[in-house]
Amino acid sequence: MSRRVVITGIGLVSSLGIGTAATWRGLLAGTPGVTRVTRFDVTGFAAQIAAEVKGFDPLQFIEKKDVKKMDVFIQYAVAASQFAMDDSGLRITKENAPDVGVFIGSGIGGFQTIEREHSALLDGGPRRISPFFIPSAIINLASGQVSIRFGAKGPNIATCTACSASAHAVGESFEIIKRGDAEAMIAGGSEAAITPMSLGGFGALRALSTRNDEPSRASRPFDTDRDGFIIGEGAGVLILEELEYAKRRGAKIYAEVVGYGLSGDAYHITAPSEDGDGAIRVMRMALKKAGVAPSEVDYINAHGTSTPYNDRLETIAIKTCFGEHARAVAISSTKSMTGHLLGGAGGLEAGISALAVHDQIAPPTINLEHPDPECDLDYVPCKSRPMPIRYALSNSFGFGGTNAALLFKKYEG
Repeated sequence: MSRRVVITGIGLVSSLGIGTAATWRGLLAGTPGVTRVTRFDVTGFAAQIAAEVKGFDPLQFIEKKDVKKMDVFIQYAVAASQFAMDDSGLRITKENAPDVGVFIGSGIGGFQTIEREHSALLDGGPRRISPFFIPSAIINLASGQVSIRFGAKGPNIATCTACSASAHAVGESFEIIKRGDAEAMIAGGSEAAITPMSLGGFGALRALSTRNDEPSRASRPFDTDRDGFIIGEGAGVLILEELEYAKRRGAKIYAEVVGYGLSGDAYHITAPSEDGDGAIRVMRMALKKAGVAPSEVDYINAHGTSTPYNDRLETIAIKTCFGEHARAVAISSTKSMTGHLLGGAGGLEAGISALAVHDQIAPPTINLEHPDPECDLDYVPCKSRPMPIRYALSNSFGFGGTNAALLFKKYEG
């Protein structure tokens, strides 16, 4: 009999709030999380706005002596994992520790630490480099620190597949549990890349919105006036469990994970393929593996970056994959509120999709005031929408043409 996988805990940290409840409230209210950058002087930067996490105190989650050993992206991952573990009620003991794994992705990792330590090197030579530099910066230490914190001794893995990194982490965790290599996984992603090099680098690509005078209206997926994405930060971590394992301990179940697709565009280092081929195939794979017809999907959490290319091509891909049903599907880009968490986006949006299925409500796409004629589907503009959601799909597409799609189902026993 096939092993089924369910979500029993959700931990979110975003520009809308620290914690799942705060983030979810902000999303349903259509709250913009984008402001002028406060972390450093943005004079001279083309893009001067971002979706910063406000008021985060690592000491609420991490002992003081350990904070200096973790870049902020690791701190966010630990916090989101703590929220998810508390939410799930999962307890890791000596007996079950080998059956619980950790899989947390990130697109860039310790960017803040790398920049800081490089400055230390230039200012004072190699003796000024912190001994904690490497373990603070490398991507797999998010998974490593979380596994140490909770004593999880099962599979310990990290992905670095750009903006698909944490969707891949959730999807691969689903497969790990399905094949019996773990009974539960702490899975998701984290990013803290609002730094001078990051803002400048993405700005050099001309990928970012420069609507600096109206930060709250700058992230506007599918709108004709969109001019680029907004860098966001935070984390999204889920607790995935084998169904019977979760039921034996009386766990609350948000949704069931039923499908996972992954594909490559083999087209361009930063642009999606012009015909939407990779996005079409990744959605079809997720549906096929779940045995779900396109007509059964009620909601899609779109990649929806607010860039001219992505939004148009994702629309084309959805139309191709879903046919006539594309016009009946509710689609939203929550990046309109949270910004784009890069490698952390898929984990955050997987959690959002699971909440949408559980609470039977689609969060909105805010700032959709002048729909692009080429983006002519139902993007749940401006206001959240209570509606029946049996199946929800979450899309993530990354630089290098790396794609992931996750399919969630309302839990029905």
